[in-house]
Formats: sequence, C-alpha cells, structure tokens
Amino acid sequence: MVNYSNVYGNGNAVLVNELGSFKVIEHQRDLSVSPYSAVSEYFAAKMNLKRRQVMVELNNSGCILQAGAMQWISGNVNVSSGISGVGNFLSKAVQSKVTGETLSKPEYKGTGVVMLEPTYQYILLIDVSKWGCIVLDDGMFLACEDTLTQKVVSRKNLSSAVLGGEGLFNLSLMGNGILACESPVPMDELIQVNLQNDTMKIDGNMAVAWSGSLEFTVEKSTKGLIGSAVSGEGFVNVYRGTGSILLAPTIKAGSGKPSDSNSDKGPSQAHTQGASVSGVLGGIMDILH
Repeated sequence: MVNYSNVYGNGNAVLVNELGSFKVIEHQRDLSVSPYSAVSEYFAAKMNLKRRQVMVELNNSGCILQAGAMQWISGNVNVSSGISGVGNFLSKAVQSKVTGETLSKPEYKGTGVVMLEPTYQYILLIDVSKWGCIVLDDGMFLACEDTLTQKVVSRKNLSSAVLGGEGLFNLSLMGNGILACESPVPMDELIQVNLQNDTMKIDGNMAVAWSGSLEFTVEKSTKGLIGSAVSGEGFVNVYRGTGSILLAPTIKAGSGKPSDSNSDKGPSQAHTQGASVSGVLGGIMDILH
C-alpha cells in the first residue's frame, strides 16, 4: 500500500476540480523562488498565472496520456506504449502529424495514482458522455479514461483547412468517460452554445471544442465577394446542426491565444488589412467553386 501526504490541501496546493478519476490541483504560488524571480512570481500568482497538475486515481481501471505528461506513478500500475504493431504505428504517426498530438499516447492500467507534469495552461474536465462525440481544437488533449474511443475526423472541404484556422483534421473522442484538456483560457471564460438544428458563425478559431454531430464549413460573411471584403469580416467558421460549442471569446482570432489589444494598430488599419486579405482569398475561392 502507498500512502502520500501534502499533495494538496496544504494551503498552497489546492484541489480546484474533480470529475471521475481525475483531480485538478492548483498551486496558488511558487514557494521555491530565488531573489531574482520573486517579483515576477508574485505578480504571476496575482494574475492567475499558476501551475496546475492533474492527478488520476486508478481503481482497477486505466487512462491514456499525452506522451511525456506523466510526472510520477504510485501503486500497481502497468504502462504500455499504446502502439500495438507496425500498422497501428503508421496510423498513429499520420494522426499525430495532422492533429498536433504526440505519436504515442501511453496507457496506464491498474490500481494506484498517476500524477501529471505541471502546466500553466488551464485544465478542463469534460464528461464526454454528455456530448456523445466531442471534437477538440489542435493540441488540447491531455489525458482521458481508457473507456473513450479516439478518432481523427476530417473536414468535408479544403476551404475549412485553408481559411478556417482550425486545421483539416481534428481529434475526436466518444463513449463514456472523462476527458482532461489543456485550454488557453479558464472554464469561467468559456461560453457553451447549444444549437438545435441551427447555425453558429464565428469570426476566427475561437471554438476550442464542439460536438461531432455539427457540420463545420468556412463561408464568406456576406453573400457577395465585395460585401465580404467591405465588411472587414471576410470568412467565418460556420457550425450547423444540433450540438454544442465551447467558445472562448477572449482568444485572439487566428492565434489560439488570449486576445491582445489592437489599440496600437487602430481599428481602421486592422479592418483594412483583414478586408484586403479576405478579398484576395474570396477571389481564389470563387475561382475554385
């Protein structure tokens, strides 16, 4: 039997969320600082820039992690590479190339504790059964229970990859189990949009996750090419059907990072640049169609 203490609940390492076998531990501040880093660490903690870790408690069960995410293991836990043969290796090599995930996702099975490496990213715990099938933005996958099935899904048209900023392929998960994601923004800033046979249009790649049942395309913001260019919006990501979208409104469009101020450029310059680029891309798409 393995006993551990001071992992969390000590005033600095705090348990901030748990779901299924996953627990999220947040370090309120960095206590092991030097005189040279004390000031920056102090203000980092004040701005919610904190290290977070995921702890997985296995009870004759299993989980799958991004390669390199494990920090330590305790108990009777066996580890496998997650690759079963040459064919499986080649398949996962292609998947990792197009989704931004690691080639191998090690699998941990047994009874014990798996602690993941700390990260400054925000941790989202999602019950996939409530989504049916969930599609993730590139690089968001951190860990999941081994009861979930992973699959790479592709866009129906090339324009979605070229113009949508989401990539041509994404990782999807389905089944009954818990998923842990690394997000550039906290859950408090995410908006969940539920569509019932309706449409959602988003300017930029601000959707961090969405239901696999939704159809994703990229379209001009207005019907005409000139209208799209003049409006300054150009092309928008369009989600149609019935399902849900996790929307991060504070992400800068096209960057996947929290929004920066455009005050240096000024709104007119930013919109003019967007309109000119959109006009060129719109002409290309009209030719292709």
